[in-house]
This record gives sequence, structure tokens and C-alpha cells, in this order.
Amino acid sequence: MNPNTFPTKGNLILAKNSLALATQGYELMDKKRNILLRELMGLIDQARKIQSEIDATFTAAYQALQKANIELGIRFVEEIADSVPVEDSIRIKVRSIMGTEIPLVEYEKKEKQRPPYSFYSTSDSLDEACLAFERVKELTARLSMTETSAYRLAESIKKTQKRANALKNITIPSYQALVTDITNALEEKDREEFTRLKVIKRSATK
Repeated sequence: MNPNTFPTKGNLILAKNSLALATQGYELMDKKRNILLRELMGLIDQARKIQSEIDATFTAAYQALQKANIELGIRFVEEIADSVPVEDSIRIKVRSIMGTEIPLVEYEKKEKQRPPYSFYSTSDSLDEACLAFERVKELTARLSMTETSAYRLAESIKKTQKRANALKNITIPSYQALVTDITNALEEKDREEFTRLKVIKRSATK
């Protein structure tokens, strides 16, 4: 038998302290869950807007690319595509929301510079395609950050909810029952002691 369940005043104090701590822990978990939920809802809205913009930008980019392929020839456009430098300006850091680390993608948009092809031998449609795909790259970086953040927050919400449920449905009721049992046992002891003292006092006065 757990000695902390013996009906003593010391154990009653310990049980009450544990109950208060568990209740406080549940309240903190519930607040954390609500904060994370608000953040998650905001990220979901952001992701929808970014995805919608990506779809529209992709459509425009492919239309311009198709036009450029017709005007300049697919092979010529492929040669130009091969000359585009590899993107190396994306940096990934992390930030914390209520103890949950989420990615912070930094995309350093390069200042306007000459495209990797000559204007003399190309067309406006190629310029439009380049600008549109550049925008898609920027949006994709933002979308990846938003979706990954949303996924991590959702996982954290699950864990927080599980802990909150354990405190609410198991830990807190068990301590409440323990406090009640010890209190009842101590009150019963006090009544027995009171009755015993009355009997002793009555016997002493005879």
C-alpha cells in the first residue's frame, strides 16, 4: 500500500498540494492548447491564400513559357533554363511558439539584375515566364514554411490535448478521491476520539 494514502494530516496536505498542482497543470495545458489552436488556424488561412496565389501564378507562368517555346523553340528555351544559377539564398532557422519549434524560412530576394540571356534573341513571353517562376519560387518557400509549421503545431496540439485529458480524467479525479477518503477517515477518527473521551469523562465522574 502506498504510504501516502494513509489517513494522516500530513498525507492530506500532500494530497491537497498535488491536487492543486495537477489542476494548475491542466489549466496551463488548456491555455497552451488554445494558443496553439489559434496559431494553427491562422497558418491554415495563410496556406490557403498562398496556395491560391501559387496556382494562379503557375498558370500564368506556364502560359508564358508555352508561348516562349512556340516563339523561340523548346531547345533554345531549355538552353536558357540550364544557364539559370542555382538558388542558394534560402536560409532555414527556427522559432518557438509555446515550446514548439517551427521553421522560419528566410528567402533573400535578389535585387533586379539582368536575366541570364540576351534581350536581342528572346521575347517578352520569356521575360514574363521568368518573372512568374521567380514569384512561384518565393511563394513556394513561404508555403513550405507555413505548411511545416502547421503540421508541427498540430502534432504539439495532439500531445498537449493528451496530457490535458490525462490530468482532467485520471490525475485530478484520483487526487480528489484521495483527499475525500483521507478527510473522511480523519473525521471518522475525530468522531471516535470524541466519543472515547466522552465515555472516559462520564466514567470519571461516576
